[in-house]
Amino acid sequence: MKGRLLTSLLAAVALASLQAQTITSTPKLVVGIAIDQFRTDYMEAFSALYGEKGFKRLLKEGRVYANAGYTFKPVDRSSAVAALYSGTTPYYNGIIANEWLNRKTLRPSASVDDKEFMGMYTAENTSPRKLLVSTIADELKVATRGKALVYAIAPFRDAAVFGAGHAGDGAFWLNDDTGKWAGSTFYGSFPAWVIGYNDHQALDMRIGSLTWETMQNEALYTYFSTEQTRGFKHSFSDYKKYRQFKTSGLVNEEVNRLVERCLQSTTIGMDDVPDLLSVTYYAGNYEHKSATEYPVEIQDTYVRLDRQIGNLIDLVDKKVGLRNALFFITSTGYNDPETTDLSPYRIPTGDFHMDRCTALLNMYLMATYGQGKYIEAYDGLRIYFNHKLIEQRQLALTDVLDKSAEFLVQVSGVKAAYTAHRLALDANTPERLLLHNGFNMEASGDILLELNPGWKHVSEDPLEDSHYTSESLIHFPIIFFGHSVKPEVIPVPVTVDCIAPTVTHFVRIRAPNACRASLLNGIR
Repeated sequence: MKGRLLTSLLAAVALASLQAQTITSTPKLVVGIAIDQFRTDYMEAFSALYGEKGFKRLLKEGRVYANAGYTFKPVDRSSAVAALYSGTTPYYNGIIANEWLNRKTLRPSASVDDKEFMGMYTAENTSPRKLLVSTIADELKVATRGKALVYAIAPFRDAAVFGAGHAGDGAFWLNDDTGKWAGSTFYGSFPAWVIGYNDHQALDMRIGSLTWETMQNEALYTYFSTEQTRGFKHSFSDYKKYRQFKTSGLVNEEVNRLVERCLQSTTIGMDDVPDLLSVTYYAGNYEHKSATEYPVEIQDTYVRLDRQIGNLIDLVDKKVGLRNALFFITSTGYNDPETTDLSPYRIPTGDFHMDRCTALLNMYLMATYGQGKYIEAYDGLRIYFNHKLIEQRQLALTDVLDKSAEFLVQVSGVKAAYTAHRLALDANTPERLLLHNGFNMEASGDILLELNPGWKHVSEDPLEDSHYTSESLIHFPIIFFGHSVKPEVIPVPVTVDCIAPTVTHFVRIRAPNACRASLLNGIR
């Protein structure tokens, strides 16, 4: 009897040990999903139209951190995706925006522009070298001595590049002018499976026959109106057809087409070395217009996105099994600026012209310090000063900037003016900390302006829309799904920089080298 009892106990211990090993084993494939401009309120508003394999499954079977946020501002796609994969802020990683001014040329430069590397299926010269720190992908490559496979697929160049990091095997995005999947020589030779797709299945071969229209049997009661709304039908035929397509509800299906080719044509996820697949989807407004202009389009985008997320989960399940795959899903945490005219609604507003503002500032500085062009250039709400002139006049840069900030806060529409040295050294309030984290001395300029909410930033470029400023919080979740993740909804606020250390903990490698955030506890 004692022998049987001992045998039973040993068997139980062995089973428990085996289960523990299974639970704590590393995933074979990590799938990172960044959804550009994804919002919780929209996801919830259209839930009656969803199937069972997408959002509903994630919310039921995933670990949902319902109240997520970024630790810096302003946030856009480049700064968000860079922060997501590096686990740190622009203050350290260097990616402050989609583009910023190059001091040498005084022209805007995209976050991934790099003239030293040629494009593949594109004229764009691209690399991640402006990203100053390591990423999840980089650390995975280092830990596995290059054996891990890392691919990133996105509609947008910056999202693909920051997802792949410095050490990835490939970053692929849709060419704005041709519809082909493009890449960079930075990542080596172009894979045969992408070339084959471009030659036989690429978007340019189909776009003439594609139309985006309301899905059949879809209720047309939208989040923005209590009345039934008409359906829509968009075709893509003019010179900017691929740019339009990339803001439509169809683009996520195109992303999944290449993801499926990747899963079919590579050994990603098929051995015991963890691999990474970075995917970016789009959930913003059509042609970057207001949701009130295209209300049914945004609804249709979310319904189609739900299906594509379900399709991606099925693809990964068939390839490696969900127990062997770890998903993380989150948003880029911003929305395109609002363009709707606020004045008819008697909401406080006004027009702010950056060219006029900087001209007035230069006149003030000339009256104070003598003739000269003190303002070298501006980009967005960032002002770049002429350091050479200031040095020639034997002026202290900090004094010039402080006087300029004092002048600028008197300009109509300006809420605050932050100088570079004060942002770098002083972050003594929550608001100042967010701006400090989003600031980088090499890229951010000398003064950063903040406009009053509701004021209209008027663009001097006739091809760009003017837009209204807003400080509204965008609610979005962080969701972990698959592998050994314990399902639960967590209402406590968390930040996106916690994703990187959590993922690297799962695959038993170190966190990116500038990541200071703590991992999310109790996730499995």
